[in-house]
Amino acid sequence: VQLQASGGGLVQAGGSLRLSCAASRTIFSYNSMAWYRQNPGNQREMVAIITNGGSTTYADSVKGRFTISSDNAKTIVYLQMNSMKPEDTAVYYCNLKHVSGNYWGEGTQVTVSS
Repeated sequence: VQLQASGGGLVQAGGSLRLSCAASRTIFSYNSMAWYRQNPGNQREMVAIITNGGSTTYADSVKGRFTISSDNAKTIVYLQMNSMKPEDTAVYYCNLKHVSGNYWGEGTQVTVSS
């Protein structure tokens, strides 16, 4: 399974971006899809997770600002990011967990200017 993320870019503080991540094929039985982010020298951190059943989990730092959603028919996961802050700057990676393995996209850069 290959994951292709898109939607990153440069935005001013307070602005919004929407990330998308599509799997190369439809997978109905995945466990969860998620977004992580990472800056150089730091560990990759979880941003938001959505299970196949629709349950969501968010990092405390993004609660109330970011929303994760999915289109199970197409195996696409979205991350709507509002009220963005400079500390949201990072490379964002999508992730899919399935019984066959743990899959990662290549990452998309998000930069928030102050």
